[in-house]
Amino acid sequence: MKRISLIVLLALGLGFWSCDKNDNFIPFFSVEDDKALGLQVSQEIANDPSFTLLSNAEYPEAYEYLNNMVSNILNSGEVAYKDNFVWQVTIVQDDSTLNAFATPGGYIYVYTGLIKYLESADALAGVMGHEIAHADLRHTSRNLQKQYGVSILLSILLGDNAGQLEQIAGQLAGTVAGLAFSREFETEADLKSVEYLAQTEYACDGAKIFFQRLEEMGQSGGTPEFLSTHPNPDNRIENITEKAEEEDCDTTLIPESGYEAFQANLP
Repeated sequence: MKRISLIVLLALGLGFWSCDKNDNFIPFFSVEDDKALGLQVSQEIANDPSFTLLSNAEYPEAYEYLNNMVSNILNSGEVAYKDNFVWQVTIVQDDSTLNAFATPGGYIYVYTGLIKYLESADALAGVMGHEIAHADLRHTSRNLQKQYGVSILLSILLGDNAGQLEQIAGQLAGTVAGLAFSREFETEADLKSVEYLAQTEYACDGAKIFFQRLEEMGQSGGTPEFLSTHPNPDNRIENITEKAEEEDCDTTLIPESGYEAFQANLP
């Protein structure tokens, strides 16, 4: 009886607290739940033979460069969960895929194809800022809450359905499309990237460079995988540009940053 009462109270509490005064969705998962799910997803990815992950031991220079970039963004003073999440970056070896994605808890994956496609540190920093924002804004948790509803999440949190968490993690890792977000979430991440980079050495509108290059290249060869999992509204570049103007931040590309050497350190 007490257990039923607890579930009812939690459900009622969720109904009350699911929106704030600005009608913004508030995740039911705690920060620790985000970290647990992210860890589970990372383990699923590590055990999935379809992913070829580069190790830090074999490519220390590449990881040092990438980790320094991420550290600069995290130290912008704008990342809410800077000290709470793992913020672990992994390079996926796949030159044919233009993609990057983030799991809950700050596990970030970036493909060699995307790194080699981009031509500047500012462009990659824009993408990394975008992915950090997805984790920091807890977009996956918010998606799961909408998708699975209160009852299943409560069963997981109360320890009654541990297998469900593993199943969800497996689905996220197995499809990566499970980490796809709405246009609203993509816009949030784009704009947050500008705020992050505005406090760094990188051009604050770096997130738009990827999409500008796609336009210049005419998206030859079909739609990149990055856009399969990240919807690309027509006004995306415009939104980032307007946000940079609003922030009045520096959009100058940084001088020689060792980006070409970083690319050359990859297989």
